[in-house]
Amino acid sequence: MPAAASLAPLPAADLVAQIEALHPASFGWALACCRRDRESAADVLQQAYCRILSGQARFDGRSALRTWLFGVIRLTALEHRRWSWLPYRLAMALRLTAPSPERGAAPDEAVEAHEKTAHLSRALAELAARQREVLHLVFYEELTIQEASRVMGVSLGAARQHYERGKRNLSARLAEKEGRR
Repeated sequence: MPAAASLAPLPAADLVAQIEALHPASFGWALACCRRDRESAADVLQQAYCRILSGQARFDGRSALRTWLFGVIRLTALEHRRWSWLPYRLAMALRLTAPSPERGAAPDEAVEAHEKTAHLSRALAELAARQREVLHLVFYEELTIQEASRVMGVSLGAARQHYERGKRNLSARLAEKEGRR
């Protein structure tokens, strides 16, 4: 492909055709970005393609198509990794903040404390990502809702809405699961 052609914006049909031609190399790059985890690489590549097709990521011709595409994949992989660690971090925070049974406490008390922590972790994992995120920032990182809104990159009103919905949904999930016991 001539260099000049690769450095100009492309019509949508040409862009799709060239991205299809780059798919094997793109999947290899996604694998590298995802530490050789094939499932994560497939997810990342699908998200990157969706961003391109929806117009969230636009090729403007300032670099070669391959360079731009690999940049979109890399940024998508970073975001995917960040979001995939959130449930793990919440669970770890719960373990660190959950009251541990007294030394010498009965084994059934230790089991009950562990079950409550696991119960809360599962309920948090079922929340929408933004709700989980704002609850984590407010309760575990001790940020105000306004500070959390800045971290999340959303308006204060949106953060408040996620916070209220998150509390309501978490409470409902905990009550529902408590009823099943």
